[in-house]
Amino acid sequence: MFYISDTHFGHANIIRLSNRPFLDIAEMNAELIARWNAKVTDDDDVYMLGDFAYRSAEATSVIAGKLKGRKHLVIGNHDNRWMKEPKACAQFVEIARLMEIDDGGRLVTLCHYPMMSWHDMARERGWHVHGHIHENTDAPYWPLLKSMDKALNACVEVNGYEPVTFDELLENNRVWKAAH
Repeated sequence: MFYISDTHFGHANIIRLSNRPFLDIAEMNAELIARWNAKVTDDDDVYMLGDFAYRSAEATSVIAGKLKGRKHLVIGNHDNRWMKEPKACAQFVEIARLMEIDDGGRLVTLCHYPMMSWHDMARERGWHVHGHIHENTDAPYWPLLKSMDKALNACVEVNGYEPVTFDELLENNRVWKAAH
């Protein structure tokens, strides 16, 4: 089981806005696809927490079709345009604005946006995985979000531009939060 968010396939401005280490869209898309397929098999579930593609010149269905695994989409704020393409939506096993899944006995609430509260958050098993904020630590919500150990950022900038397991997500967020 893997998590990833905010790939922004085809989005030229995201390279500059998020200081991504890619020269252009072609390099970014190719590298994101290569890293995804290096970790994921066709028997794995990948939870994409929104902003899969944005203004992509290449059809989103083509990009999604290149990616291994059973893809589950939690809708992000940049997904509405490409979701009008039935072939693209067909690449996903399920599409929803919010999901709750079991990952090794952990109840994981998935939402594109960071949440202040979620199911079973006060219990050991309750976790929240989100995207949307990339590496933004300048926002007024950052001190609160940083203090929430069970809220984990699945954005590619925090997670090496690849899908990650829950344990990798935990470690990457620990390091990222400690650095900020």
